[in-house]
Amino acid sequence: MKDSAIPASNATASTEPVDEVLPITQMVLYGLQHVLVMYAGAVAVPLVVGNAVGLPAEHIILLISADLFICGAATIVQSLGIRPWLGCRLPLIQGCTFAALIPMVLIGKEYGIGTISGSVIVSGIFILCCAPWISRLIRFFPKVVMGGIVTLIGLSIMPVAGGWIGGGNSNMNGFGDLFSLLMAAITLIIILNLYTFATGVVKNTAVLVGLIIGTILWSFFKPLDFHLVNVTPWIHFPQLMQFARPEFHIVPVALLSMVMVVVMVETMSSMMATGDIVGKKVDSGMLRNGLNTCGLATTICGFFNLFPYAAFAQNVGLIGLTGVRSRFVVSVSGVILILMGVFSKLAALVVLIPKPVLGGAGIVMFGMVAVSGIRTLGQVNYRNNNNGMVVALTLGLGMMPVLVPNLFSQFPPMMQLFLHSGITIGTLTAIVANLTLNGSVPLRVSHDALEPDPAPPSAAARNMAVRTVRMCKVQREQQPQQNVGK
Repeated sequence: MKDSAIPASNATASTEPVDEVLPITQMVLYGLQHVLVMYAGAVAVPLVVGNAVGLPAEHIILLISADLFICGAATIVQSLGIRPWLGCRLPLIQGCTFAALIPMVLIGKEYGIGTISGSVIVSGIFILCCAPWISRLIRFFPKVVMGGIVTLIGLSIMPVAGGWIGGGNSNMNGFGDLFSLLMAAITLIIILNLYTFATGVVKNTAVLVGLIIGTILWSFFKPLDFHLVNVTPWIHFPQLMQFARPEFHIVPVALLSMVMVVVMVETMSSMMATGDIVGKKVDSGMLRNGLNTCGLATTICGFFNLFPYAAFAQNVGLIGLTGVRSRFVVSVSGVILILMGVFSKLAALVVLIPKPVLGGAGIVMFGMVAVSGIRTLGQVNYRNNNNGMVVALTLGLGMMPVLVPNLFSQFPPMMQLFLHSGITIGTLTAIVANLTLNGSVPLRVSHDALEPDPAPPSAAARNMAVRTVRMCKVQREQQPQQNVGK
């Protein structure tokens, strides 16, 4: 029995964390946690666009269900991979991108949802055409650039958590009321206590448990609205061109294709941030395959009257927080999303999670993205070079659209689409500043293996450390007595 156990442990030890297959129960719990984290962002785009084009509530629910189904399928392909062209094989969640939200609303109001679908189809093909050559930009992302971008991603999505804490929308009545802030704080305290004092699965599912407890506590004071659950059908499968046939117009197609450049840059940044956290070196082939998956998913979803897809940065922070780096966990998340898309009442249930409860969890998750970038910046040499200035420009300019949202309001609408994204500005700034200030440094690609973020210590490791400290203390106490005897 002992001999048979040794090879298994050696096999486990030699498996990279990103390729580790966990017990099914743990993968379901961790996968569900990922779904709850990204769900609000996943349903926001079809909800906003559906309202903008005048779809009734019943149709918007069906649109959300179809979106979750294709989102789950794209997540499975992205995490597992279909060689040689699809999937970066990293724990990345796919979902509707916010970068294209404003252009799609403008297109929908002017032309209708059919033109949105046609523009989405062409923009997906545009990503597929650009992926082979834009993925080669990996040589322009040394650690000083990558660390600055990842830090910027974490800081840039913090306002999302702030909006959730206040109740969802800063323009709504009662935003930031005392009860919402209190529930966000309670949820955050629950998560911190579980993360600090719990062990094993409970520690790694601290966010999931915190969301459940926070929602239950909220229901004691404010009743949850089950209207959306009641009007949602039990089962719904995505249907081709359910609401409109795709229509193609030059201006909307060109507009959305230009926005896809922003989406590709943000997706590559998320892939490299995830690779840094899980200790997997991201090369141009992985970037190409990841972009191919986004492009294919975007092209297909256009025929279902859906919207462009990209990697969700929110879930990158969850990986850093829990230390669970397995891509198979995210694959299970994809399966859960597909089930939620088919059994649409399940999808409607998740909407019941109050925004302030979600915001309490978002603080630590999004903060962990910034921590990962800071850790990478800590490995950068700042002597006899201009790396410090590169980081300063990346964070300074990249945070401008976040800190001053109306700063570029006087620019033409086409330029505002790019200037609205701090991540895009920061990424371009980091690349150009590094090339300008550090010369040809980025052309020398480093082949050093990435160091993964330290995983949370297990209970066994902590107990062994305690025993070691005690033994050292006993030896120090006995040593003077032995010297006296001599």
